[in-house]
Amino acid sequence: MSQRHLARAIAMQILYQWDFRGKPTAAIPAIKEQCIAQFGVGLDDTDGYIGSTVEHVIDEMETIDAIITKYADNWPMVQMAIVDRNILRIAIYEMQMNEAIPTKVAINEAIELAKNYGGPSSGKFVNGILGALYNDMKEQDPA
Repeated sequence: MSQRHLARAIAMQILYQWDFRGKPTAAIPAIKEQCIAQFGVGLDDTDGYIGSTVEHVIDEMETIDAIITKYADNWPMVQMAIVDRNILRIAIYEMQMNEAIPTKVAINEAIELAKNYGGPSSGKFVNGILGALYNDMKEQDPA
């Protein structure tokens, strides 16, 4: 597993725990420390990625969740699996707000995370939402 893939998985786990606990922002540092200690042994220069991604996803949550709601019109946010919801949040942040991550990489990584950590249909669910968003992005900026 690549360092960046592992970092994404840890970011997802942090956001999952934060979301599951009712979004206590003050708990983020402790959750991050615990997840890195438990799952990130050997991670070195991706720690900046993890913290930055988690911080930006939380800061942009309202915008990101509006995008998810638009593309998952048959699935209210509260009915989505917490893991799927947070994988989508990371992917949409990377696709829309982090120019350092190529869009196709963000989509592929999200699908892999969904397959590894979600339910049996999570990969297809995440792929469907991100694919629709990607198609709309291509139409808006065909360059």
